[in-house]
Formats: sequence, structure tokens, C-alpha cells
Amino acid sequence: MDSKLQIISGELRARKLRVPHSARPTQNMARAAVFNMLAEILLEPYQKLAVWDAFAGSGALGLEVLSRYNDSTAIFTDVSDDSLNAVRQNVRDVDWARVKIDASDAASRIWKYAPRVDLVFVDPPYEDARVGIDFVANLANSVRAGTIVVQEIEKGVPYSPDETKWEILRDKTYGRARFLILRRHNLC
Repeated sequence: MDSKLQIISGELRARKLRVPHSARPTQNMARAAVFNMLAEILLEPYQKLAVWDAFAGSGALGLEVLSRYNDSTAIFTDVSDDSLNAVRQNVRDVDWARVKIDASDAASRIWKYAPRVDLVFVDPPYEDARVGIDFVANLANSVRAGTIVVQEIEKGVPYSPDETKWEILRDKTYGRARFLILRRHNLC
């Protein structure tokens, strides 16, 4: 395995991850920064979370949650066979009761998964920025109030989430990646 991608912290710390050929994974340093921001927001380092890694790729983001938060669960969706195989290999030693892998387009599963999760990672390929933007807009109609969304888009893409639905908790840029951490407002 020639990947330098690995789990940053928790019980799976330092585990090397398989990266699909077509993926652009969130790099270790950027992922560490995102999880440091999330630690400030989530406040309870050992809370049980239900997470959805919507555009899974290698599954690094969802796996990081499983590593850091005991008893948490993760749903991984992707349409790429290469990505799904990478996720399966990367979760091989994780309790399968904590993992669901769904070979589906994330947008087609919003109705199914959004109401059940506390945290959603939205990280589609940069060339499909519109997919992620539309996904977050549609997600707002299905998630519970207080749900956290971590959205990664390429720096320079003009975008601002609907602030009537999402509270922007953080908006940070690392290299060519822009990360928005959003919280769903109370539903009226």
C-alpha cells in the first residue's frame, strides 16, 4: 500500500488506508484540522454519533469518527466500485454492527439516512461541486434540527449555504480545500 493516508486519532490511530484510484481524499492535516474544529462543536469526546460519509471515497472521514467516538455508527455511500472496495477493505477490522456500506448515489438516499444521523460528511469530487451544493440544499429538508454537516468544496467555487436553514459554524480553507461546518437550524 503506497498511500500516506491514515487514521489520525482514536482506537484505529495510524491505520493506513487504501485509497481508490479515482479519489481525491481529504489529506491527513486537513482532516486533523476539521476534527479539531468538530471537537469544539461536539464537546463530548466520547458521545455516540451516527455519521453518514455520503461520498465515501476511501471512507477516511467516517472511519475517523468510528475511531474517535466509541459506539458510534457510520453509513458509507458511493457509486464507484473502486471506492466501495476501498471502504470494505478499510473497515475490515471494525465491528460490522457499527458499519453500513450502501452502493448508492448519496442524493437518492437522503430520505433514508438524513433523518437518522447526527453528522454528515459531504465531499464529492471537486469537478462535481454542484452535486455537493445541491446535496446540502436537499439535505436541509430531511435532517433533524442540530444535525452537523461538514462540506468540502474546492477553494474559489462561489458558494454560500442557505442561512435560513443552516448556521455556518466554521468556514476555513486548507490548501485548495474549503471546509464549511454547518448546523441545521431549528425547524419552524
